[in-house]
Amino acid sequence: MSTNQLTIEDLKKIMRECAGEDDSISLEGDILDTPFMDLGYDSLALLETAALIKRQYGVTVSDEDLHGIDTPRAFLEKVNSVLV
Repeated sequence: MSTNQLTIEDLKKIMRECAGEDDSISLEGDILDTPFMDLGYDSLALLETAALIKRQYGVTVSDEDLHGIDTPRAFLEKVNSVLV
């Protein structure tokens, strides 16, 4: 994968930075299709994640876009479609 792509590991790091990690929920393993709510990340945590991605990668994920993004896979697809 190209170095200008956001990876799942990059996203996990950003998610932990923005909202922490619930002790009862692990971000390890294959979480690509796990809903953010099941991972303990609500809409505010996703807004913070989107803001950090904008600062670090220059990619804007709007509030409207976030309404259709339920999983890490969908988030990565949105960001990486802009980074290509």
